[in-house]
Amino acid sequence: MNYDHLRSPAFVLEEAALRKNLEKLAGVQQKAGVDIILAFKGFAMWSVFPMVRQYLKGAAASSLNEARLCFEEMKTLAHTYSPVYMPADFDEIMRYSSHITFNSIRQFETYFPKVQQFTKHKITCGIRVNPEYSEVGTALYNPCAPGSRLGELYEKFDGGLPEGVEGLHFHALCESSSYELEKVLHNLEEKFGALLPKLQWLNMGGGHLITRKDYDVEHLIGVLTRFKEKYPNLKIILEPGSAIAWQTGVLVSTVLDIFDNRGDLTLMMDVSFTAHMPDTLEMPYRPKITGATDPVPGKPTYRIGGTSCLSGDFMEAYSFDRQVQIGDHLIFEDMIHYTMVKTTMFNGVAHPDIVVFRENGHWDIIRTFDYADYKNRLS
Repeated sequence: MNYDHLRSPAFVLEEAALRKNLEKLAGVQQKAGVDIILAFKGFAMWSVFPMVRQYLKGAAASSLNEARLCFEEMKTLAHTYSPVYMPADFDEIMRYSSHITFNSIRQFETYFPKVQQFTKHKITCGIRVNPEYSEVGTALYNPCAPGSRLGELYEKFDGGLPEGVEGLHFHALCESSSYELEKVLHNLEEKFGALLPKLQWLNMGGGHLITRKDYDVEHLIGVLTRFKEKYPNLKIILEPGSAIAWQTGVLVSTVLDIFDNRGDLTLMMDVSFTAHMPDTLEMPYRPKITGATDPVPGKPTYRIGGTSCLSGDFMEAYSFDRQVQIGDHLIFEDMIHYTMVKTTMFNGVAHPDIVVFRENGHWDIIRTFDYADYKNRLS
């Protein structure tokens, strides 16, 4: 695909790729008899929600702002969970939520009287639990790490479920397979199995990378189907973040300078890893660049430098088939999930445009950013 006509930098979503992912997820919903909902923490590009609404059953929110976005743009009430609720926000959160999950029994006991008094619509309440099993290797993303603050342990339920709790929620995966989910469910049943027949729903959280090419979709359907047969009382909910927008678009950038430090060359870009691709530093992971590879002796090789003044705003060297020139585009692949939702304007760096490449071949510039966007984030 040629991006030369676009202003750089720009996030570009491919509409056809998004639909392909949604169709696969809708197939799992239908075959397994579960609800798959969009997790805003991974993808919140509301301009394409009209398409998302055609396939998924709703959305998961982690704050008042996300719950309101769900109500306004997904046109439905949110499945809301927060590690801790802000007292000033809770009344409004109820307005936008069909499900509210609490991180602790104490939080549930604090807010459940408000839920009982709420009459505008039905709200069902749940508690997040920690199955104490996860194969997530990066500690920053492991919700079941020792001492985790996320979810109650099984011994907290020695006296049974608190009255009014209708569901449980767990989250133990991160870009994981159905086989890892199967192991988590085994541990969940060992610890919380006595509670499951007494519930109405179970939210299996996110991290299900169903749209990755090597994901065993049929195995997932089998795992979910068998679990539902064992617990026919439960409505099963999955809320993947990455899977919705997995490999649906890129970040287009431009080489502005080539910096030479005693022969070590760095391509100085108009994008920032810390401001525009923070997961590459947090996770950390090495983003793919179209036409580039890990270093190869004899090939033109460069570090990739971000535009901010943070010393660590760079990626170690990539090799290219030819010498890179000032003005060349670099295309960072798979940059739509967990990127735009985490971007900042650190240093006041230029924020990328948001563009959609439509299925009919039309390019839509959805949003551009200017000084007012930067200034209005501050006071």
